[in-house]
Amino acid sequence: MGPHPAVAAIRLAVRRVLHDVLTLAPTSSSPQGAGEPPLVLVACSGGADSMALASALAFEAPRLGVRAGGVTVDHGLQQGSDLRAAEVVSRLTALDLDPVEAVRVDVGREGGPEAAARDARYAALDAVAERHGAAAILLGHTRDDQAETVLLGLARGSGIRSLSGMATASGVGGRYRRPFLGLDRQTARKACMVQSLPVWDDPHNVDPAYTRSRVRHEALPVLEKALGKGVVEALARTAQLSRDDADALDSWAAAAESSVRDDSGDLEVAKLYALPPAVRRRVLRRAAIAAGSPPGSLFARHLEEVDRLITGWRGQGAINLPGRVAVRRQGGRLVLRQG
Repeated sequence: MGPHPAVAAIRLAVRRVLHDVLTLAPTSSSPQGAGEPPLVLVACSGGADSMALASALAFEAPRLGVRAGGVTVDHGLQQGSDLRAAEVVSRLTALDLDPVEAVRVDVGREGGPEAAARDARYAALDAVAERHGAAAILLGHTRDDQAETVLLGLARGSGIRSLSGMATASGVGGRYRRPFLGLDRQTARKACMVQSLPVWDDPHNVDPAYTRSRVRHEALPVLEKALGKGVVEALARTAQLSRDDADALDSWAAAAESSVRDDSGDLEVAKLYALPPAVRRRVLRRAAIAAGSPPGSLFARHLEEVDRLITGWRGQGAINLPGRVAVRRQGGRLVLRQG
């Protein structure tokens, strides 16, 4: 008799990612030994999603000749978080993952508690991956997480890229992989239950102080009650369609950018005006980032103000962007300067 359908589903999802990793990184860049099989890490909080992911990685990796390890990040935001991290390390070690470690981070305040924790977490994961020469880090985001991300993007009104949600591969060289974006949260939880895997339910996930928690426990249930049970699947499908469109527009903007710059590197207003608005604003975003504006702080409202220097010019002064970047219109050119 084969494994439970939920277990089979998570193993298949991980197997596909590992095949991809082997294709791209047949041998490891680990400082511990050149020529070794690639190392894949699982980022594990101890929750159902990441524990299901860890168990699937532990099962599939040896069969494909991949080394498998794990890392848990202690954000230090709850009492006893260090003990929780130690417990997760113990569980990952019991799955025969190696190396396994816990990393403590200091969470700042910039961007709010959720964004600050996310930034600290990814910085820590990047450092671990670099230290061990890992080819990939697996993340346990599910289709439900994707739906929540799309709803948050809708609420912020921050454009099609925001609606595209999380990519199956992201980070430097596609380091972060999300095998479960096509699976629902219940499949992961069921897989843990039938394998008798202990899981930890983070109280922050039900704390209404956190925006994502309110989306998960209040907004989505209301939408499902009003529109039917297919809302999560529809939102996840929207994410993929939006990502395809956003990728195409980004490619168009990258190709158009050089054609709208003059010999000094400034942007020519007339040529910008001729571009479709969606492409023009992407060119403006690329130019602002190149001038020193932090991508994570550059929002749609900033680009709309800059766009008005092109489409609604009435002699207005410079537009100040994050990162101390000033944009002004001079003699038919847009000039972006930092400082």
